[in-house]
Amino acid sequence: MAEQEPTPEQLAAMAAENEEAESVNYRPPAQKSLQEIQELDKDDESLRKYKEALLGNASAADPNAKVNVVVTRLTLVCEAAPAPLTLDLQGDLDGIKKQSFVLKEGVEYRIKISFKVNKEIVSGLKYVQTTARKGVKVDKSDYMVGSYGPREAEYEFLTPLEEAPKGMIARGTYNIKSRFTDDDKHDHLSWEWNLIIKKDWKD
Repeated sequence: MAEQEPTPEQLAAMAAENEEAESVNYRPPAQKSLQEIQELDKDDESLRKYKEALLGNASAADPNAKVNVVVTRLTLVCEAAPAPLTLDLQGDLDGIKKQSFVLKEGVEYRIKISFKVNKEIVSGLKYVQTTARKGVKVDKSDYMVGSYGPREAEYEFLTPLEEAPKGMIARGTYNIKSRFTDDDKHDHLSWEWNLIIKKDWKD
């Protein structure tokens, strides 16, 4: 049976269903360098250890790094998937626009963002995702990632568990615009990718 195209009314209903409440009025604290924070209360041993556990070791910072935050990969984590679904975000971002992930309708999945912090503490990292179908916005999600200090190893952020839409009307191609930003409105990376919801993995 051929897939049924959603009408503009059905797309609008989908968007209304996914509309989120306004975000809270949050004001970020004044920016302090890693060194400034470590100099505070440096005679208090327990506080020093706590800050090191929270912020990482200052020696891990790379002052020569060109950028502070590097977003390396996006992975769709889905136990039911026949193969890993990973986008390398350090390559050709225009090429990524032409690729599509296939997701079976109704499966549970999470989005995992892998990133590095090189030089200074970054506060209030956020992952923002806008989903459109046939040019109509059907969903927008903001995920608070948190604040991180520099370290050699990558960090990973996992979104809460979500369920892929299902049903004949839900099947089709979704264009997703992703953005990794922070409290200071620094846009660390923006990229576009596509998700195709199908009846089965190899439908």
